[in-house]
Amino acid sequence: MVRILLTNDDGIHSDGLTKLEEALREVGDVYVVAPASEMSGASHSLTLSRPLRIRRIDERHWTVDGTPTDCVTLALNKILTYEERPHLCVSGINHGANLGDDATYSGTVAGALEATILGVPGLAFSLVARETYDFTDAARFAVVAVRKVLSEGLPDGTLLNINVPRGTVKGVRVTRQGIKNARPIISEHIDPRGKAYYWIGEEVNVTGQQEGTDYAAVEQGYISVTPMRSDMTNHNALAELGRWDAINSEEILSENQDQPAGRG
Repeated sequence: MVRILLTNDDGIHSDGLTKLEEALREVGDVYVVAPASEMSGASHSLTLSRPLRIRRIDERHWTVDGTPTDCVTLALNKILTYEERPHLCVSGINHGANLGDDATYSGTVAGALEATILGVPGLAFSLVARETYDFTDAARFAVVAVRKVLSEGLPDGTLLNINVPRGTVKGVRVTRQGIKNARPIISEHIDPRGKAYYWIGEEVNVTGQQEGTDYAAVEQGYISVTPMRSDMTNHNALAELGRWDAINSEEILSENQDQPAGRG
């Protein structure tokens, strides 16, 4: 029997997670290990500064008071038995897009990434919408995508970041990450005790995206499927920076000796 691990970054009570679980039950046994509360923007963070608590809801549902990465790590190494080890991990369905650079901030993508690193193929699903969310098409495609991965597999170390557009879906496009033109906006306020606090926001311009990007695909009404991996090496830059290999120990020591002594 196929076994599927579900997680997300919107929390155990997220409607997107519920709809995803309902849809994937027709594929196999579904186990849910999700954050106890919303963890949007947690990225690939692992909780190391405090203990984590696991709460078992029933035989198929657990919560963790941590990040999506914590959830997947504990699911695969503590919560699920060897016999329950999943064939793949599905993260989502996220309330909102995870396109372009935003994928690096996404806890949804991080859940799938952590599973991939630990040897379980990962898929991340997001719905490109705001305020009003209809997860019907996203949940239906999740079933299609999961079955395709189960039958055909994925390249080693690869996860899929999948974004479903709002409205009528025209089809599917395999894409690369687009680039977001964003300007940070810092909003400063004063609390009742007279101390400043801040909200970090941004002004985003994603118009004029190149063909073949995730932004362009969803703008045109297509589901964007972007293959990703944890290897962040810029392979094109390896040859260009190859001259650094010529730096030897004598040159490094010489540079250190030329620096003025610091003051104690």
